[in-house]
Amino acid sequence: MSNACRAGLFFSAMGLLLLALLAGGVSGAAGGSSVETLPVPLPALTLSLRAALAAVVDNNPDVQLYRERIEAAQGQVLTQLGAMLPNLSSNVRQTSQTQFLGTFGLAPVRTDPFSIFDARVNASQNLLSLSLIQKWRASRERLHVTEFEADSRKFDAMASVALLYMEGLKAMGMLKMHESNQQVMGELLGLVKQRQKGGVATGLDVARLEAQLAGERQSAASSRYDVEHAKLNLLNLLSFPYETAVVLSDEFKDEVYGITMPQTAVEEALSNRPEVQAQVMRIKAAELTYSSITGERLPSLVAQGDYGLIGNRWNNSLDSYNMALLLQIPIFDGAQREGRIAEARSQLRQEALRMRSVLNQVKLDVQDALAAMTAAKEQVAIARTGLLSASKELDLARERYAVMTTASHFELTNALTAVARARENLVNALFQLNASRVNLARATGSLNALN
Repeated sequence: MSNACRAGLFFSAMGLLLLALLAGGVSGAAGGSSVETLPVPLPALTLSLRAALAAVVDNNPDVQLYRERIEAAQGQVLTQLGAMLPNLSSNVRQTSQTQFLGTFGLAPVRTDPFSIFDARVNASQNLLSLSLIQKWRASRERLHVTEFEADSRKFDAMASVALLYMEGLKAMGMLKMHESNQQVMGELLGLVKQRQKGGVATGLDVARLEAQLAGERQSAASSRYDVEHAKLNLLNLLSFPYETAVVLSDEFKDEVYGITMPQTAVEEALSNRPEVQAQVMRIKAAELTYSSITGERLPSLVAQGDYGLIGNRWNNSLDSYNMALLLQIPIFDGAQREGRIAEARSQLRQEALRMRSVLNQVKLDVQDALAAMTAAKEQVAIARTGLLSASKELDLARERYAVMTTASHFELTNALTAVARARENLVNALFQLNASRVNLARATGSLNALN
């Protein structure tokens, strides 16, 4: 057998051995763990703005946390109500005991052991207590405060999601703009190279346009990251898996109609904003807390009683009862009550001052959102006009460059720069307009109607 044949057989055997080892490794891995499977990609999620707002209300953990706080506040209301309802308890006791009778003739004397059986039901009822009534009412107001705080947190989460949605649309608009710029620059680069072959354009002209094209590609890569960054932050607020592919289905609105007057918007905000309503409830709760503490100065009436069986054994017992009507009159407690009254009075004044701060903040939010929307509408109009002018400049420069051999390359590059800047200005203006829509809806408490 020749050396070439031996070498061929050797490499064939090595190949078969390698295939056997690979097959054994794959089968061993499959037999060792039947759970290991390839990850199944999650289906793409087509997300509109309304769907995102609904999802954050259902899934956001901060919103759910405030719902749990409502449950806790409801428990506090039930606790305060229970202090005014009858209190029933019972106990059954079987004891064996002795009693000391004294000392007789210097010798202590005690009884023989004897048994006592006692089964009893105890009851008490507060008949009249202004303090307990006011505490219960204050707990109900604090429940309303918690509910309005939950609404405020829900609106904050909705506004954050809406602004992130707008950030995603802005990044997508920037990416589309850079891709359009690349397409135009690629076409012009072909024209410049063609003129270079004819000896009309120089290598510097080509290099300058290639440098512009490279800059647009880099900006497009940055915009791609901005799109993914916005989508990841959106998934985080919605508590969706980060592996979910998100498709933003809405687009920027380029017009805003029906802008209300500032005074009307402020009135709407004062009636709708949960922060205002929560502060109103805080003031009421502070008033009732102050009233409950001052009510401790007044007498209270309590009924108490018990009924049961008592004897040596359960089958050798008699019924007995005890009933009492207690009039509790506070006299002096070391001035503790007066200290708590002073603290509650100060707390009431603090809540009144916070109300002024909340009202001022609401009015500022509304005025600022309206001013931002007015400015954004003006920016959109200017950006559209600028884009039309820049596009016209580019068309004329391209036509001049294609027809006239003496046309300067700088006219073409300047027109390209003007178009790129005008497109970017339009995307930014549209983002500002739609972000101001979100901010105005949050300021007036009308996020539920945002679309």
